[in-house]
Amino acid sequence: MPRMTARMLDSGDAFPALEIAKVGGGMISLPGDLKGGWGVVLLYRGHW
Repeated sequence: MPRMTARMLDSGDAFPALEIAKVGGGMISLPGDLKGGWGVVLLYRGHW
């Protein structure tokens, strides 16, 4: 199993700042683009 080099998020932790390229072009900035209520982030690795 791979070794974890960073701490995992826990309940109540702030989501780390990320910028991710969208499939159709452009960028999404997290958590800034999800301000407000609840949000779901799904990350797909693609292949191993």
